[in-house]
Amino acid sequence: MAAPPTASSSKDEQRIPHLSRLEQDEEPGPDVSVLKEIGRKALIDSLNSVNGAKTLVLDNSIAGPLGLVTDVSLLKYHGVDKMFWLESGPLTSTTTNVVYLCRPLIRNIKIPLRADQIKRHAKESQKHIYTLILIPRVSTLVNRILEEEGVLGEINISSYNLQFIPLAEDVVSLENDNAFKEIWVDGDETSIYDSAQALVTLQKLFGPFPRVLGKGNFALRLSQLLDKESALLPTSNDPSIAFDKFDSLIILDRRIDMITPLLTQLTYEGLVDELVGIKNSYVELPQSVLAPQTGPGAQPTAGLSTSTAPGSAAGLINRDKKKKHNLSASADPLFEELRDLNFSAVGKKLNKVAHRLDEDYKRRHQAETVAQLKDFVGKLGGLQNEHQSLGLHTRLSEMLVPLTRTTEFNRSLEIQQNLLASYDVANQITSIEDMIAQGADMQVIVRLLCLASITSGGIKTKILERIKRDFLQTYGYNLIPLLLSLAAPPLCILQPNPLHSPTPYEFAASKYPFASLRKSLRLLIDDIDNVDDLENDISYVYSGYAPISIRLVQCVAQKGGVLSNPALNRANIPTEGERADGAADTRNESVKVQAHPVVGWKGFEDVLASIPGETVDFVPKGLVPANMVNPGSIVRSTYPERVLFWWADPGILASSREQTKTTTIFFLGGCTYTEIAAIRWVAKQNRGRRFLIATTGIISGRSVVERIAGVSPGSGRDASI
Repeated sequence: MAAPPTASSSKDEQRIPHLSRLEQDEEPGPDVSVLKEIGRKALIDSLNSVNGAKTLVLDNSIAGPLGLVTDVSLLKYHGVDKMFWLESGPLTSTTTNVVYLCRPLIRNIKIPLRADQIKRHAKESQKHIYTLILIPRVSTLVNRILEEEGVLGEINISSYNLQFIPLAEDVVSLENDNAFKEIWVDGDETSIYDSAQALVTLQKLFGPFPRVLGKGNFALRLSQLLDKESALLPTSNDPSIAFDKFDSLIILDRRIDMITPLLTQLTYEGLVDELVGIKNSYVELPQSVLAPQTGPGAQPTAGLSTSTAPGSAAGLINRDKKKKHNLSASADPLFEELRDLNFSAVGKKLNKVAHRLDEDYKRRHQAETVAQLKDFVGKLGGLQNEHQSLGLHTRLSEMLVPLTRTTEFNRSLEIQQNLLASYDVANQITSIEDMIAQGADMQVIVRLLCLASITSGGIKTKILERIKRDFLQTYGYNLIPLLLSLAAPPLCILQPNPLHSPTPYEFAASKYPFASLRKSLRLLIDDIDNVDDLENDISYVYSGYAPISIRLVQCVAQKGGVLSNPALNRANIPTEGERADGAADTRNESVKVQAHPVVGWKGFEDVLASIPGETVDFVPKGLVPANMVNPGSIVRSTYPERVLFWWADPGILASSREQTKTTTIFFLGGCTYTEIAAIRWVAKQNRGRRFLIATTGIISGRSVVERIAGVSPGSGRDASI
């Protein structure tokens, strides 16, 4: 596998295609920006339901999501006088109306009921009208709590149905940071129901999903809920609905691939999330990084500095005053080009942009006529914006470089790569023990231990017990619940080998067949001397490792990409006359291959059977076309997992190749920025299919461990409006 990312190891920029923008010959996909407008309007309606000026008490966990659909000025325009965080302590309100906006969690509901808020106001004869707006819906549990406290009649209860929020033109998210922990640790399946409702809304806006596929026990749960709700949608015979807008929905239960989030992300956006932290599309950066260079004549930095002293960036992050910055392609076109690149290629890309800007600035000296001067002045604003964006990403990259050169980072990366290759596992576990003795970051240790357990079929019992003892002595016995949660079903990602006898079925069934998947799904690209093999395969995002979750997507949407690199398979490369743009093929271009119709998991049934969890493949009840063969029939497979499959007319599935279809991928439990980048690589290689990525939230290995441990997220993680 590839070496750790450095500024000097970049590949030839000419070989890295631009992945994010849609090709000109393709019709536009679903306009997800309408979801933002729906969220904004629903919030306005909720606020306007309370007449007059109001004091808004806001749940801190929803401040970031709200900041993606509205701003403070809009809230003030609709009557919000003052805003406070929902937290313990006296609440002083100068308005009659007090509005609490929060998620329906017990801890949130009990805060205003304490003696220093609503009850205190009653004792002091303060007359307020209280309104409780719950996101995304009213909970029966909330009503019961209010009734037990004797204040149910004194509080008006309503809901604000905030669902999918667009993070990019191809990414929508529920922005629920706790979804993974709630489902796999707490046993709370509320997020599954919320996901089903959000997916139904998506269908109402853009048309139904003709076919639903999935993998995982909770993916089956979600698909069953979705199937019931789909019965209420208009049928495919309704002329008002474009039945072929979507071609399928793929639901991926996060548990079926826990390896990917445990790995260190190596794309530019993923690495920023790993080392600095991105929350709700915002990142907290030192002001010295955000401060733009002034003056059009200032020369942009020509790439990453290699002379920065190790640790200086970390010191900068900790000492300098921070400011929030919106890290999104809509506000920063250069970021759209950088976000999905392997970090090793970022320096070369920045160099190229810097040289191009330098040439553009020099053209002002070549202007000889008034028309030429006017043309340059018209472009000057865009050049200055590009210049500022280049400066920002150059400084941010320079801040990241020393962090990627620390001993801990590189040692962790080396252990990960060796574990993925099953190379000298015993020595890797010894290295993890050494890192514990040296006091390495707690979340890094947990991620490595879980990775070793999953890839090796468990850690030897005596060794695991010794590691747990050393871990607790080093990081604190308050982390005992963390270790128990990682070992308990349904998560089961930190297991002994062999399992204790007698072994409950849940433990035995969770055994992950990584060794066989590594071969059948072509997870590791060993020969990385061939640059094209690496840069045109999804393994590029992890420097030689292909995420299992995205390989499963390819099993449905790009079957040839699982077995070989479609960009290099000359048998699949269209001729010049077949190319959408009519251009001739060149060696280093990423060639688009016509997307094949979605025919389910066909060809990979054995692979799916080996992965723990249910396998799903069906046509929703309410969407069965009139010419469907045997609608409603269920076929059970010969392997243990249950398969839901509705036999359909092949002509329906093999729909017109000329139309561009959208395949929606839903990650139940969250997805990483690097998985998003990998899906964009798949989209780049296909003609006639685009992807809409939906998720309960954006996660990383750090966020997963910290949420389960109940540890406060690191700096740069909290976002507000």
